[in-house]
Amino acid sequence: MAVQSWEKYLEKNPAGTPPPAGGPVPKKRKGPIREWGDAILFAVIAATLIRWATFEAYTIPTPSMEHTLLVGDYLFVSKLHYGPRTPQTPLQVPLTHQTIWGTNLKSYSEAIQLPSYRLPGFSEVKNNDVVVFNVPFEAEHPADLRTNYIKRCVAIAGDVLEVRQGQVFINGKPAENFPEMQSSYYLQVPQANDDLYAAFKEHGIVEYNTPDGRPYQENSAEYGPGYLISMTPAAYAYFKQQPYVKGIISLQTPVGQREGQEVFPNNPDYPYSQALQNPPYPSWNKDNYGPLQIPKEGQTVQLTPQNTPQYLKIITRYEHNEGITVDGAGRILQNGQPLTSYTFKQDYYFMMGDNRHNSLDSRFWGFVPKDHIVGKAVLIWMSVDPNGSFLSKIRWNRLFNLVH
Repeated sequence: MAVQSWEKYLEKNPAGTPPPAGGPVPKKRKGPIREWGDAILFAVIAATLIRWATFEAYTIPTPSMEHTLLVGDYLFVSKLHYGPRTPQTPLQVPLTHQTIWGTNLKSYSEAIQLPSYRLPGFSEVKNNDVVVFNVPFEAEHPADLRTNYIKRCVAIAGDVLEVRQGQVFINGKPAENFPEMQSSYYLQVPQANDDLYAAFKEHGIVEYNTPDGRPYQENSAEYGPGYLISMTPAAYAYFKQQPYVKGIISLQTPVGQREGQEVFPNNPDYPYSQALQNPPYPSWNKDNYGPLQIPKEGQTVQLTPQNTPQYLKIITRYEHNEGITVDGAGRILQNGQPLTSYTFKQDYYFMMGDNRHNSLDSRFWGFVPKDHIVGKAVLIWMSVDPNGSFLSKIRWNRLFNLVH
C-alpha cells in the first residue's frame, strides 16, 4: 500500500477542501499564542515541582553565617535530604514567596490551610548541618511562607545544649569549632596604614555598608582608636603578630552580664514580647547560655513557673493545640484548666549563625520546629562580591564549593 506524506496531501487538498469520504481528518494547528501559552504553563508547572521536591536556589543577604557563607553567595538547597514538605498554603501564586514580584501584594491566601506532612528523605537533620528553615517567630505568615533563614544546627532533638564563654557544648562535650567561624573583637590601631587595609581584604574583614567595604574607624573612650570587627581564629592569630596593632580586645559577654537584647526564654516571644521582669535564667547571655534541653517528639515535661516561658510558643502556636490560653500570671491553660505537663508532638532544633556575635538565632527566639525545616544547603553555585569592582565582582574561588 502506498503511503502519502502530510505535505503531499496538503498540496493536493488546500485549506478549505473537505477531506475525502473515509479519509483522515486533519488536526487543526495551534496558533502561536496557544503554543506560547502551553509552553509557559508547562515551564511554570515543571519549575514549581522541581523547586518544591528537589532543589531550590537561595541567596545570602546578611553576614550571620560568615565566613562559612558570604553575603552574595548563591546556593542550591536540597529538599531531598530531609524530604519535601506537602504545602500548607495551597492557594499561592506559583514561584513566589510572601509577595508578588516587585510589589508588596500578598501572593497567597490563607482561606485554605492544610496539615503539613514530610515525604521520606535521605537523612534526618544532624548536628552541624547548615539548614534553611522558615523562621518560627513570624506570626503574620503561615508556617510554610515565613521568611527563610539559614543557620547551623548546633543541637538536635533530645540534646542538652550549653554555651560557656562562647564555646558550645552538646551533652557535656565541646562541639566542633569550624575554622570559618567568627567572633567580634576591638582591634586597637593607633595609626591605620595600607598594610592594615590589605590585611582586611586578605582575611575577608568587610563592612558591607561602606562603599569600599572597609570597616569603620572608631575612637573608643575605653579602648582608643581602632576597629570593631568580626574575624576568624586565623585572622586573630595574624593580627596578633602585626606591629601596627596595639592590642585585640575580645568582645565576649562575661558570665552573668545581661545585654540590651535579652536571650530566650528570658524574652519568651521575641519580637512580640518584652524581657520578663523576673527572668527564669537571669545569668544567661549570648556567650554563656544554658544548659537547655531541646524538645523531642514524645517527650513529656512537667510545667513549672521557671520552664513555662521556654515552652510557651510550642504549646500555644507551633503544635496547633486547641483551647489554649495564658492567664495573667503566665500560666498556660487548656479549656480553662492549668496545664501541669505536656508531651511534644514533633522534634525541635537549635540553630546558631557561624558569625557568633552578629547573628539573630535560637539564642534570641528559641527552638525551630521540624515542620519549619526547608532543606539542607549543599552547594555554592555563584558568589558575587557587593563591594567588588567590575573585574572582581565574581568570587571565582567560591564557585561550585560544597557547603560544610
